[in-house]
Amino acid sequence: MRIAVLSDSHLPGALRTLDDLGKEPEQFFAAADLILHSGDVTSPAILDWLEQFAPVLCSTGNNDPIADERSQEIQVLTVLGWTIGMVHSLPRTERPIPELQAYFPEPVDIMICGHTHQEVLEYRNGVLIMNSGSITFPRHKDLRLGTVGLLDITDTTINANIICLGETKGKPNPGTELAVTVQR
Repeated sequence: MRIAVLSDSHLPGALRTLDDLGKEPEQFFAAADLILHSGDVTSPAILDWLEQFAPVLCSTGNNDPIADERSQEIQVLTVLGWTIGMVHSLPRTERPIPELQAYFPEPVDIMICGHTHQEVLEYRNGVLIMNSGSITFPRHKDLRLGTVGLLDITDTTINANIICLGETKGKPNPGTELAVTVQR
């Protein structure tokens, strides 16, 4: 199962869809079986655009005044025996895992969050933590291609990656590519 992860798209007025950033977003999402957006969508148009590639679930961000059936404050789902929890803001991901687990209604194997526009990927105390950064405003820079996350999941393995989508002319991508493999 291939899960594409993004956060903090903030679909600014200058963009109608992520296509306006170039071909990289479409190429990335076209290979997904499922897409998880960890909030700050700001417009359901981004969810509609993503849904042309795969089913979409979203956690509601602090800049999301939208009501959309695909979005909930907290999303919990199980994929091939791995439990994934997604919430927009997971403050201070360096805190002990039991404190972070309290954000979810049940224990999770994978925690997905956003909000900081800063990519994070770590495996600690049996839990994978992923913040894919921001696809449009990486590290709070101005509008440009940013970072996304990718989870390739099997019954026994998670291959997790943070990917820099490319460069926007005159605006280098400040993101850092990261990779973690987890074995059950």
